[in-house]
Amino acid sequence: MKSINTFFKYSTFTALFLAVFMVGCDNQNTGDNGDPDIDAPTVLATSPANNDADVARNIAVTITFSEAMDPATINATTFTLKQGTTTIPGTVTYSGTTATYTATNIFASADVYTANITTGAKSAQNVALTANTEWKFTTAGSNEPIAIVDLGTAGDYVILAKTAINNNPTSAITGDLGLSPAATSYITGFALTANTGYATSDQVTGQIFAADMADPTPSNLTTAVENMITAYNDAAGRPNPDFFELYDGNIGGKTLTSGLYKWTNTVLIPSDITISGSAEDVWIFQIAENLTLSSAVNITLSGGALAENIFWQVAGEVTIGTTTHFEGVILSMTGITLNSGATLNGRMLAQTAVVLDGNTVVQQ
Repeated sequence: MKSINTFFKYSTFTALFLAVFMVGCDNQNTGDNGDPDIDAPTVLATSPANNDADVARNIAVTITFSEAMDPATINATTFTLKQGTTTIPGTVTYSGTTATYTATNIFASADVYTANITTGAKSAQNVALTANTEWKFTTAGSNEPIAIVDLGTAGDYVILAKTAINNNPTSAITGDLGLSPAATSYITGFALTANTGYATSDQVTGQIFAADMADPTPSNLTTAVENMITAYNDAAGRPNPDFFELYDGNIGGKTLTSGLYKWTNTVLIPSDITISGSAEDVWIFQIAENLTLSSAVNITLSGGALAENIFWQVAGEVTIGTTTHFEGVILSMTGITLNSGATLNGRMLAQTAVVLDGNTVVQQ
């Protein structure tokens, strides 16, 4: 009798143990190969985040997962981007724990986009994402034209500087030149002819003004320089750029549509670019460091774009290469240098010096 009781005792214990073990197994995530104790991957973060607004129109959309994923399952089928019901063409890449969707074209301004990652995305252990994840963001910009940068009386000058205007003859300048608070002696290379309140030069189709000339020139120049600084601050302070760090600052060979552009580094133009838009469109380029154009580069305007509506706000130095052609209004905190044979349509407004070397400059 004792042996029978013992048999039932241990049989009951074994049955209970197996039941608990099976329940535990049922609560585990398993891969397709049936391995237990594998957690399903989740989405830790997205960029842009859900409901972000004023998102740069050239941004790459990214997802960061909780663990390494199977790259073969991260593709244009599982990771999609749409504008309404229209799929946005692009390229999907994966590295580390981050998937990136890079759109083929720049996003439209002030529009809503929807990104989605499906459960077709699987971890390196072949476990599916816990759930589809969808998020939306709105791009920067407006369907209305960007407000122009008001130059005030600084716009009366094709060249306006504070410390010096130096010229290596012979240049051909169309428009007035102004220098303040520096004196006439800091305008060099023009063979000036003095008049009351201004000077002239065979190289300038216009008049030349400096802070030590007769009234009302000093007062006019003080106002113009103040307006130049105000215009610089306006351009630099415009918020919510349409384009942020576009092409990492190397925009050679590109076509630039109207909008607000921002770079936190130097901008390089090693080859021709096109600025494309209508006569009403405005471009503002915010550049935190230098703007450098290589030799023999051409900036071309298309579609009716006007140089007077293109503003290059540059905190560092502007260097325009030999025989290069430039379009637009330069607002420089530092200095502007045109190398030999370079040409410019627009204006050069510098809070330090402007250096010329046999250049053609036309006010636009």
